[in-house]
Amino acid sequence: MRRIILDPRLGAAEAFMDGDMRIEGGDIMDLIGLIRMNTPWDRGAALKDKTWLGRRADWVKTRIGSINRQRRSRANVKHHYDIGNDLYRLFLDDDMQYSCAYWPRPDMTLEEAQVVKKVHIAAKLALKPGLRVLDIGCGWGGMAITLAKLEQVEVLGITLSEEQFALARQRAEAAGVADRVTFELIDYRDLAAREAGRFDRIVSVGMFEHVGAPNFETFFRAAANLMTADGVMLLHTIGRFGRPGSTDAFTRKYIFPGGYIPALSETLAASEKSRLIATDIETLRLHYALTLRQWYARTLAHEAEITAMMGTRFFRMWTFYLAGATSAFESGGMGNYQIQFARSRHALPLTRDYIAAAEEDFGARRV
Repeated sequence: MRRIILDPRLGAAEAFMDGDMRIEGGDIMDLIGLIRMNTPWDRGAALKDKTWLGRRADWVKTRIGSINRQRRSRANVKHHYDIGNDLYRLFLDDDMQYSCAYWPRPDMTLEEAQVVKKVHIAAKLALKPGLRVLDIGCGWGGMAITLAKLEQVEVLGITLSEEQFALARQRAEAAGVADRVTFELIDYRDLAAREAGRFDRIVSVGMFEHVGAPNFETFFRAAANLMTADGVMLLHTIGRFGRPGSTDAFTRKYIFPGGYIPALSETLAASEKSRLIATDIETLRLHYALTLRQWYARTLAHEAEITAMMGTRFFRMWTFYLAGATSAFESGGMGNYQIQFARSRHALPLTRDYIAAAEEDFGARRV
């Protein structure tokens, strides 16, 4: 009880992980959802400002906790993404998309929603034959492979995860696109120093959350320098609804060390320093909640395999993580943003009509 009082989220998580907290008549998803539902803000209450001291404490925690130099970034990625591809295969979709899906209809399958997500992003990239595309934080290669299947483009995917890198290369070979899709184990900062002005398009899905607030400007400067003069970037990232905040202790310790979820204001302010134009912004309000519920259900369905693979404490930690994240997107302060950037005001058509047209065209193709 003492640890819960000292730090409610971390203390409750560790009590649940250690088996000291048991839930009757439901599961951890039900408990966290009950605690978080009907927040004062959602009920229409007035917004209460944090004190100056509280805001300064958030600022300090955010910057100290996410100073991600190259060596630390590699260690942080290894902590979460190099724990075994077999684990991720059990709860992700067939393409191993570990990011928010796109749900035009809530009754879609996870596989369908992830395909639509990739097509939606491809449409916003305004792809043309012969373009060179960079995928920053390419995961297991699904996005890069999909882009190459949808259009005759060349794609370089970069990651810091050795397990993702190895599997991504295997998957490109199996998909028959290895002649146009390559992968490299490299930090985006090192690539920017080597490949200035090389890429016509950049896509980054679910990676910006790992950059760390002190490096936001560095990230956008690197992206701007990697792009051609008429380059376009699509950033798909979790974001806060409201003002900047801090990463909770449970997430810092067990899930994403060095991670920070930015407010939209932080993301745009950092991009402005590199004179990137925010040409399109879409807010995905509930899409990640729908995605997370699918991951949670699949995790529960594979409890025996995950427990045998990782242990009981890990399984409880993982379900706490997914349940907490779900509630944050259903009734907390989290959402997902897709932000399109361009270096030149002339890089894209005058209106958004090309996005829907490309989606229709890509949707008719097999991916």
